[in-house]
Parts: sequence; C-alpha cells; structure tokens
Amino acid sequence: MGLLLISPFTISNLTYLRFPDQKDPPYEPTKLLMVQRVKPVKGNPYWDKKLLKHFRLDGKQNDIAVVKNIPEVNAMLWKIKHLVKITPIQCPDGMPEEGDFEGTYLTEYGEFRVSSRLKIDPKQIEATETFIKDERKFDVETLRKLLRLKWLSGW
Repeated sequence: MGLLLISPFTISNLTYLRFPDQKDPPYEPTKLLMVQRVKPVKGNPYWDKKLLKHFRLDGKQNDIAVVKNIPEVNAMLWKIKHLVKITPIQCPDGMPEEGDFEGTYLTEYGEFRVSSRLKIDPKQIEATETFIKDERKFDVETLRKLLRLKWLSGW
C-alpha cells in the first residue's frame, strides 16, 4: 500500500485538504464588508479607539459600518479584530441597477437584498410634493390655536 499525500491550503481563513489531482475550489472575495462593533470601547488603548472612530464605530455598541475589502482597510481591521465582527456582504439577488436603491436592505447575516415591496410608488412621491407646495396649509397662529383647543379638551 502506498501513502496518499494530502496537502493543506488556505483561502481567506478557510483551510482545505486536497488530494494531488484535485483542483482548488472557485472563490471570489466580496467587494464590501460589514463591520459591527461587539465589545465596549472603554478600557482599550487610544490606538484602538482611534481606529474605531475612523470607522465611525465609537457610538453605540452594535454600530455597523460598510467598508471596502481592500488591503489598507483589512490591515486596520486586523488591529481591532478583537473588538469587531466582520461579515462579508453577499448579493444573492444581484446588484441593484443605477437609481434603484430604494427597495434594498442589508440583513444581519451580510446579505444585500433587493425587495420590490419596499419600492416607493411614484404617485406617492407626486402626492407628497403637491402637499408640500400646497398653500392651504395652516399658518403658525392657526395651528397653535387648534392645538391649544385640542390640549384643553382632553380627548
């Protein structure tokens, strides 16, 4: 019996074992990353706080930032990897077309979805614009008077 040599190789944190005649699996890195802060800022050194501020993750603990997947950004993320959770952004529905971003949302698992239910109806936009241009709106004095009467009536 002969020995079967298996050589390990690594693709972006994933280690695979392959046989000598086996090809590498196809892998295309994502263009964007979703970075979420999961640890508190307090008690960390100033250089960590500076990087978190650079990514605008110095506010609430579960803040999210979307960054490019480029070597410069990856080097900065490597320094604060103990404070953040990094998720690659996938587009299972395909990238939206130009000017078609109103029906999109980002899930917590890093999926960039395009939903037709979230698209804004053009009639609704037109109605809003006509309401804004309408000059029959209440002036400040009338509005104060009506609100004061409502306040005094109780119900």
